Amino acid sequence: MCLAVIALGVHPKYPLVVAANRDEFHARAASPAAWGDTPPWHSILAGRDLEAGGTWFGVRRDGRFALVTNVRSGHDRRPGARSRGELVPRLLAADGTPAHMVTMLDAERDAYAGVNVLAGSVAGAVWWSNRGTTARTLAAGVHGLSNAGLDTPWPKVVFATAALRAWAMRGEVDCALMFEMLRNRDPVPDVALPVTGVAREWERLLATPFIVDARYGTRCATVLTIDRNGEARLHERTFAPDGTASGDAIHLFTTSPRPQTP
Repeated sequence: MCLAVIALGVHPKYPLVVAANRDEFHARAASPAAWGDTPPWHSILAGRDLEAGGTWFGVRRDGRFALVTNVRSGHDRRPGARSRGELVPRLLAADGTPAHMVTMLDAERDAYAGVNVLAGSVAGAVWWSNRGTTARTLAAGVHGLSNAGLDTPWPKVVFATAALRAWAMRGEVDCALMFEMLRNRDPVPDVALPVTGVAREWERLLATPFIVDARYGTRCATVLTIDRNGEARLHERTFAPDGTASGDAIHLFTTSPRPQTP
């Protein structure tokens, strides 16, 4: 993902809401969200990166989710680095709390280019980055993540967290409003652009929640909600290079405890 916002314990119906956009080169093949049935994808609902084999966002049958974003830096060139997308199925195949799950990544932080990991459930969530110092447990509330550290106030993060907070506080249940937020393309003035080491024209292109470009853009938007009865809904909408919606994958399931490993 390149933008993810999460509401923990804020919405009166949904203790967990995650809304996220995946931005990627259009030439990179991918498949829409579907349930896996072979290790390490067993009981994981996720889209697939058909080039490297990983994913950007996945959720287990028990409601545990994980997602990744890259840490953007024009100076972070790491030939031979492992695919960041492999981290999501690895984390979702592991047992233990989210905080315990991400600690196993500390020994491998140099194996990847800059990456953020966000993982959790209705019980809470944790952020980890190989460009940070320690994992951070998220407090109840609304948080945002793009291509820098958690809650870094980039314009798209500020906009998306404010929209999610207002939606949650009103007790809205219509996720169409979340998709409208994720499709926002209001221009960002140059003075508000982050400086990440890429060309200014790329900073402008990447500054809005929704990105439209013939080469690179928002490939899909995903909204995950889990209510207080454990009823989960994942809605993934895919987009063509011109920004028009090209498909929807909607999955409804009741979360159930994960079988314990003997």
